[in-house]
Amino acid sequence: MTQTRTFLLIAWLLVAFLLWDAWQKDYGATRAAPPQAPVAAVDPSIPEPVGQASVPTLQSAEEPAVDVPERAGMSTASVILANDVLRLTLDANGGTLRVAELLDYPTQATGEPIPVELLSQVPEQYFVIQNGLVGQPAAPTHEDRMIAQRGDQVLAEGADEVVLPFVWSGPDGLSVERTYRMARGSYLVEITDTVRNDGTTPWSGNAYRQLVRVQPPTAKGGFTNPERLSYVGGALYSPQDKFEKRKFDEFDPKTPLRREVTDGWIAMLQHYFVAAIIPEPGTANTFSSAVLPNGRYLLRDVGAALSAAPGGTASTSARIYLGPKLRRDLETITPGLGLTMDYGIFTAIAQPIHWLLALLHSLVGNWGWAIVLLVVLIKAAMFKLSEAQYKSFAKMRRVQPRIEALKERFGDDRQKFQVAMMELYKKEKINPLGGCLPILVQIPVFLSLYWVLVEAVELRHAPWILWIQNLSAPDPYFILPVVNLVTMWATQKLSPAPGMDPMQKKMMQAMPLVFGVMFAFFPAGLVLYWTTNGALGLLQQWLIMRRHGEPTPAPAK
Repeated sequence: MTQTRTFLLIAWLLVAFLLWDAWQKDYGATRAAPPQAPVAAVDPSIPEPVGQASVPTLQSAEEPAVDVPERAGMSTASVILANDVLRLTLDANGGTLRVAELLDYPTQATGEPIPVELLSQVPEQYFVIQNGLVGQPAAPTHEDRMIAQRGDQVLAEGADEVVLPFVWSGPDGLSVERTYRMARGSYLVEITDTVRNDGTTPWSGNAYRQLVRVQPPTAKGGFTNPERLSYVGGALYSPQDKFEKRKFDEFDPKTPLRREVTDGWIAMLQHYFVAAIIPEPGTANTFSSAVLPNGRYLLRDVGAALSAAPGGTASTSARIYLGPKLRRDLETITPGLGLTMDYGIFTAIAQPIHWLLALLHSLVGNWGWAIVLLVVLIKAAMFKLSEAQYKSFAKMRRVQPRIEALKERFGDDRQKFQVAMMELYKKEKINPLGGCLPILVQIPVFLSLYWVLVEAVELRHAPWILWIQNLSAPDPYFILPVVNLVTMWATQKLSPAPGMDPMQKKMMQAMPLVFGVMFAFFPAGLVLYWTTNGALGLLQQWLIMRRHGEPTPAPAK
């Protein structure tokens, strides 16, 4: 197997997977209208809370769409809560986070810096987080109006945190204060509900938090767009069942998810970003799912049972993460949250590779050079494997003229030619699989590195040098794809191709051009990785071939 075949094997495996994944997104698993929950007199989206025998359900578990009239008593007014990295828009009811803007992550690398909206009111991207209480006597759900005690709250210069309280008062002497708190530089929002019972009847109930969103449109650009490859859907984690993903088409209204969990979390994932609800540590919670009307999907956390005797209080809190998939931050927030950087079957290898990439960036301060150094280190670590592979190629190159002579001698008799060629290999002590086995070890490493580059939010809009000011976008002048094409062509010229018929040779000769054109549409960071890896492989192969691979003349006829 030649070096070109090595590259093609890795590339074809990758391309085959990407094509399959793109096909699945477009044509697989029911792309028709999403399953709809039956419209009932009571809301199927909020189940009986933990520990309660009978609690009234709500008429609707979703925020009204913009074209639906308001329910009585509701307001469209909103209030802003913001620190230096996250800006939230909450409704006046205090029960729904309507919009979450990530201030350090613009939607485009150039032009007006419009922040990414992780939570959004745009119909095709609709995504909200709702909070409420259910209990006896009645407590405020996310549909009930709470009064904001302050106006817009934006982190002041020199302040460490910003706080926004809401208050609700009921007819039975029950009152609730809901406080939203954000610290400087943090994507975490802490929500605390304090129930005060000034009535004569004991109160018991549960707090709930829920993620409600539509399935976003499939990203454009085919399999060369990393956003199409990244998982979009629900996820949950528990110490017992570990990390689980739930695609939107797996939200079955007939058999909804229901898990009793302690120290877990629920989330909605998308490319680069995640929204997660993290309950209080050590508390028992119920995680569940539902399919709502209008193509909306719900993941919910219902907290442990609460109670407040007359004159007493009860309190519960949760944290919400709304931000980028930064592993160094996610892993310190709660166990398992770092797994939202989803590398699939390559997770065990990809995680340390990502750690090493981040370490190199901390040393050089540039993600492009960090990629180059990472490939250099990986090639160095696999030097012996590559050396064995290239020595095998060198031996095959040395006997290339003799193989061509055998091919002329036996003509179209492929069977005799193969037997004679294997005898020659045996005589010269050449293992035809000697170049293949090292490849099998390297393939998982290089595919893992590919997924790290696809998922790493740090590379989003990151510059490298000169003409490449965005590693997550294609090379604007196609310089890297051309360099990669030349590298492939030179590698092909240097590699032996024993026993290959003319048609195969023509196909192999066309491959550098085919892949060169394809890589023109890949993000520059990925092409930089492929080009660096190919150039180092070419250099190593040239040195070994020069030492061991001088062709041996064919014997005179």
